[in-house]
Amino acid sequence: MNNIKRLAATAAVLAATLGLSACANMSGQDKNTAIGAGVGAVAGSVLTGGSAVGTVGGAAVGGVIGNQVQKPPR
Repeated sequence: MNNIKRLAATAAVLAATLGLSACANMSGQDKNTAIGAGVGAVAGSVLTGGSAVGTVGGAAVGGVIGNQVQKPPR
């Protein structure tokens, strides 16, 4: 069972990496939001044992944190 979870987490990270490779013309804040959502989804999934609610919650929290890391100048 742990091998399946590890494989799922690895696949999620790989999918996020490949998905982010198409983000060449995004702003820094947009990139941080996407990266935060990806990392948060993987962390939420791992911490909750693969729960869909944990994955979505982790993605939401990670996206918000990533968005706030680099705010554009005013």
